[in-house]
Amino acid sequence: MDPTKSSTPPPPPVMGAPVAYPPAAYPPAAAAGAPAYAPQLYVPPAAAAAQQAAAAQQQLQMFWAEQYREIEATTDFKNHNLPLARIKKIMKADEDVRMIAAEAPVVFARACEMFILELTHRGWAHAEENKRRTLQKSDIAAAIARTEVFDFLVDIVPRDDAKDADAAAAAAAAAAAGIPRPAPGVPATDPLAYYYVPQQ
Repeated sequence: MDPTKSSTPPPPPVMGAPVAYPPAAYPPAAAAGAPAYAPQLYVPPAAAAAQQAAAAQQQLQMFWAEQYREIEATTDFKNHNLPLARIKKIMKADEDVRMIAAEAPVVFARACEMFILELTHRGWAHAEENKRRTLQKSDIAAAIARTEVFDFLVDIVPRDDAKDADAAAAAAAAAAAGIPRPAPGVPATDPLAYYYVPQQ
């Protein structure tokens, strides 16, 4: 008879006595003094925002590298994502433009596509900062405000009017209370802003 297979059941455990477990029941212990798990460390909000900004910048760099590779590999100039006739019509809106070469609308179509893609990437980064998965007008406006290259769009894409109205009401209340406010033309978030106190 095999000694490992007995017909009698094992004795009941004794309270306080050590129990032998099979070796496969638990994974082997890590090195002495090292935890078997990776602890989650607290990341301050400022550091998290910096990490998020760095990740967004890296995504933009990868985006432009991919665009560059795609441009170099392009051999088909007949299929476009934007309508060439509409681009040509916009180009002819200028009275000084008489003739347009066939290649010009193709180049403009690609440039417009890249412009829209970059603005979308920057807007998406703002949406993710606000923990949203839907791109909104305010995200595009924030992307325009944050990027110096897009300054020409500041007047075309206005900021959210509700937030501006709330800010104006808060500024009026602060002025009525005699609280100093930023000088005209200086952003409220500028740490080096000069303040003036209204005369009483």
